[in-house]
Amino acid sequence: MEKNTSPAKSSIIYGVLFGVIMVLEFVIMYVIGMKSLVNSSAGSIVNIANYLILPILFIYIGCTNYKKNVNNGFISFSECLKIGISITFVAAFVYAAFSVIFNFIFPEFINEMIDISKEGMLAKNPEMTAKEMEMGVEMIKKFMNPFIVFPVTLVMYSFFGLLYSSLIGAIIKNNNPQSL
Repeated sequence: MEKNTSPAKSSIIYGVLFGVIMVLEFVIMYVIGMKSLVNSSAGSIVNIANYLILPILFIYIGCTNYKKNVNNGFISFSECLKIGISITFVAAFVYAAFSVIFNFIFPEFINEMIDISKEGMLAKNPEMTAKEMEMGVEMIKKFMNPFIVFPVTLVMYSFFGLLYSSLIGAIIKNNNPQSL
């Protein structure tokens, strides 16, 4: 009897690795100093990596690994979707869990981010009134709430996983003729 590994189960390690990389990026940025990196090209590079390059890379690696090493050279479009969504969901779970724990351990981090955001808002709109500033700060505080951050991160990365895995699946799919 053959041991059958599901696409999602075979890709968990890639999701964990992707999540750990995002956590390490966050820690490095925090140690270096968020204030100097948030509105810089380094911050933009990290965002592009986390939302575009790394998800596509890990989904591609996960799909090709499943295709070559688990499923004898075959992979369907739906298997690619399962792999991509599971990779990004697991990565988002690792990152969101770290973020929530980090904010509980270092509550001053939220105030630092609010101060950085205030400076950014004033730099973009110097005529901003105090009331507009307060409304902006209240929105930032709402979105830094762990009960909002955690599910939004999971949904957002899962959505990106769906998009990217559909593109990758359309390119690399190779249906098994015996399963049709």
